[in-house]
Amino acid sequence: MFSATEIHSELEEKLRQTAQLVNNKLRELIKTRQMDDNLREVLRYCLEAPGKRVRPALIIWCCELIAGSVNKTAEIAAAAIEMVHTYSLVHDDLPAMDDDDFRRGLPTCHKAFDEATAILAGDALLTIAFEILSKEIDEPKVAVRLISELAEAAGTAGMIAGQLADLKAENMVGSEEMLRVIHTNKTAKMFRCAAAMGAIAGRANENEFNHLCEYGLKVGLAFQITDDILDVCGSSQQLGKSVGKDAKNAKCTYPQVMGLEKSKHLAKQLAEEAVIALEPLGPKAKTLKELVTALLNRTK
Repeated sequence: MFSATEIHSELEEKLRQTAQLVNNKLRELIKTRQMDDNLREVLRYCLEAPGKRVRPALIIWCCELIAGSVNKTAEIAAAAIEMVHTYSLVHDDLPAMDDDDFRRGLPTCHKAFDEATAILAGDALLTIAFEILSKEIDEPKVAVRLISELAEAAGTAGMIAGQLADLKAENMVGSEEMLRVIHTNKTAKMFRCAAAMGAIAGRANENEFNHLCEYGLKVGLAFQITDDILDVCGSSQQLGKSVGKDAKNAKCTYPQVMGLEKSKHLAKQLAEEAVIALEPLGPKAKTLKELVTALLNRTK
């Protein structure tokens, strides 16, 4: 039997190795794109900042679960979703949005360069993500499915809808229903997308696909609630970004609406539901189950 510490250490090492795989693929793809050298430097700055790479890891691990190994399709999909996630952070940090100075332990893109460059860098990352899915995936039908999943999750029915609702909810008396709408769209749908893309890359059947999608949605919402809690309880040094920004900007967050204890309880409940969604997939889902616990108990 492994102790909890050993399991956590084993998962951390697996996440580190997966992040390295994704980072290598990102460097390769950015190197081979046609672009201005100054812009390439900016994109490298944004992408090579030390992130957790949870979304791409979900793609890799869901593919492994279904197919037994990682394939090129999963690697390209993992790079694409990280580009879209990074674009969202670059734009989210802009003065017109959350106006933040630090991200992943480094000055935000508009602070390291300038505001116009940050806008263009975000635009570039978003469009390159779809370019590589269309050009680097060998099977057209698979490419179309992956593009469709990512476009829907990141677009007006997903992340953009969540960001807009989040802005509209500032300085309002929030409700649990409002929170669920904001964070399901803003965060959870991208986690679901990662699980879906991994399932597609691994050629999952319909049943496997649906269970992994449910898992992704639940773990994504639990992740966001934990993020809200850390903004209250964590430190800037731990998180690599400013804390207390949600309260300062009068954001509608789980701790603000429900309080810390109820927020922690809800995150735990969603984590348990995520694990239950994996039960039909058997022991192969061990890593994904361990990830739930790690994300729930994280300090950064």
